[in-house]
Amino acid sequence: MSKVNIFWFRRDFRLEDNAGLYHALLGKKPVQCLFIFDKTILDKLEDKQDPRVTFIWKQLQILNDQLKKFGSSLIVKYGNPVDVWKECTNELAISEVFTNRDYEPGAIERDEKVAALLSKQNIAFHTYKDQVIFEKEEVVKDDGKPYTIYTPYSRKWLNKLNNFYLKSYPTEKYFGNLIQNKKNEVLSLKEIGFTESKTSFPSNDPDKTIIKHYTEQRDFPSVNGTTHIGLHLRFGTVSIRKMATLAQKLNATWLNELIWREFYQMILFHFPHVINGAFKPAYNAIKWRNNEKEFEAWCNGKTGFPIVDAGMRELNETGYMHNRVRMITASFLTKHLLIDWRWGEAYFAEKLLDFELASNNGGWQWAAGTGCDAAPYFRIFNPYEQTKKFDPKFIYIRRWVPDFEDFSYPPPIVDHKMARERCLKVYGEAMALKTI
Repeated sequence: MSKVNIFWFRRDFRLEDNAGLYHALLGKKPVQCLFIFDKTILDKLEDKQDPRVTFIWKQLQILNDQLKKFGSSLIVKYGNPVDVWKECTNELAISEVFTNRDYEPGAIERDEKVAALLSKQNIAFHTYKDQVIFEKEEVVKDDGKPYTIYTPYSRKWLNKLNNFYLKSYPTEKYFGNLIQNKKNEVLSLKEIGFTESKTSFPSNDPDKTIIKHYTEQRDFPSVNGTTHIGLHLRFGTVSIRKMATLAQKLNATWLNELIWREFYQMILFHFPHVINGAFKPAYNAIKWRNNEKEFEAWCNGKTGFPIVDAGMRELNETGYMHNRVRMITASFLTKHLLIDWRWGEAYFAEKLLDFELASNNGGWQWAAGTGCDAAPYFRIFNPYEQTKKFDPKFIYIRRWVPDFEDFSYPPPIVDHKMARERCLKVYGEAMALKTI
């Protein structure tokens, strides 16, 4: 059996400008591409028509078709990754394994187990930076400690940025090193226990006009003023280097959003405790009300606050929510209803097409005031004022809550003034505990 190198796709579904694939193709052995549907992740998904699984499945078909043009094909497996790798080492004569790094604690643990398994058979496991411009300790304070506040982090990030970090990996020069084997086909959704979602997905080629006008249009949910590129960054169907280059040329505000994404990836890597608790431990003392009926009303877009309900109904129907409205809905849940941010984070994780653990966690902790952001906890969005500023003609609201002026529309679930005062009191009590 001839020796092969394996490239393992995870969240990098593209052949072009792919760091790990490039290094695999530079090796001296033919490269077999592999993807594993991780059973441990899929089993947790209650919706067996989850659109994200359909998206991955469609991208794998695209990848397989592309590989076949070069006389190769993609092996797709289903199972626990460690078990799958045991199978692979029995079926193939593997020389080395190449993949791109993932910074989530669960992914790090998985990779350690796979590396240990491969090491026992003298198979090297190589990982590369691909989904971010800067990782781990590449942007840190002068004393080597990680940043915990965005502004100085972003300043250092921008100062360090140069063409070296934006340079594309020329994988296309080496496609001749792909293994010649066109027989592999992608597993069907049925084989992994899912059915196809009819959700439509945004393009991975962002509209340059939208990027140019992003600064002035991004906060208005009725305007087509955002790129919807988050889904493609999440699954790596676009290169972050290509997107950062585009942002550099067209709009500094849009580049800032890419930096926020990397900031949260860095926070998650250095402070993995944020997954289960507040970044600032003192905020774990907040006495959440956690009223289940109110949470259900929030989930279903029936709070009686039209801007909040519009966001939730948009999310439930499309798997997307406008960025400004994400902040409004998250602030409302945590501050007005005093429901634990982890409840909202989990709901977004279940529904968002572009769900990414680091950004979702960071965004929710920012809204709840429990995160690493320096903003005070008494920042409480007023849904009425947010509507006046960002949807004054109710265009967005009418689209998603056409019943908001009907008698059937529910009254406000809570009084804004009372809720604000209650929130300040509860948060204030939690903060007082840390001084005792």
